[in-house]
Amino acid sequence: MSADEFTFATLLSSDLAGTHRRSPSVGEGVDPAVAEADLARVQRDGYVILADLLDSDELARIRAAVAPMLELHGRNPFEGRATQRVYSVLNKTRACDRIADHPRVLALLDRLLLPNYLLSMLQVINILPGEQAQMLHTDDGFYPIPRPRKALGAATIWAIDDFTADNGATDIVPGSHLWGDRLPDPAERQPVLMPAGSCVFFLGTLWHGGGANRSAAPRLAVTAQYCEPWVRPQEAFTLSTTRDTVRSVSEDIRRMLGYSIHPPFIGQVDGMHPKRLLEQD
Repeated sequence: MSADEFTFATLLSSDLAGTHRRSPSVGEGVDPAVAEADLARVQRDGYVILADLLDSDELARIRAAVAPMLELHGRNPFEGRATQRVYSVLNKTRACDRIADHPRVLALLDRLLLPNYLLSMLQVINILPGEQAQMLHTDDGFYPIPRPRKALGAATIWAIDDFTADNGATDIVPGSHLWGDRLPDPAERQPVLMPAGSCVFFLGTLWHGGGANRSAAPRLAVTAQYCEPWVRPQEAFTLSTTRDTVRSVSEDIRRMLGYSIHPPFIGQVDGMHPKRLLEQD
């Protein structure tokens, strides 16, 4: 490699910011042995269940915060006609912040994605009694890059209510993250059974879908999705999230909203770091 080539390669992988340098993720505080064990399961199966991460008080705060927002039903079969969804959650409540930046989740993302990965979506999903099973899909299937390939993102679905076989627990197809063009058979769906306060973490290439709710009660969940820093997130957070909200969230969430730079220049605003915007009124 020539000196010019080395200089350019170094430039592309360097943090060039002078004032707003990249800050460490809270995921770095997770026991490496725990994080590596989680990662091994994700790489093998495409998912891992992280049990009992939220306590009863945190769950109660989330339920109380989102209950008044549960008004709109899905507009199509994919969203679910008998499913209530809340978008732009960060603008509406701080109760779900812990879901977006939980250290155990960020420890996995730190190992799977490039630095300064982004939050792609934060959404409340409440599956009502009588809802049918959602079509199986992958979360990064809308990026037109052929499979098999490395996932371009990952997601969590958090059980705010217990996930059971009858109440609409998320269905997954274990191992399907490794497939090429193969499509899943409905018989391969397996429900993710977990108590409230737990989450399932899975790769964007894993086939999954909401389950049918055959019970008499709703099933409340919150999903956070993440993507590589060089792909477009599902929600345009830099447009949808107010600067006051950005100032009020954690440094990890702020970075994942796009107030960060993917080296050397992706994400800049008028040639400057986007955090400069937060210094303005």
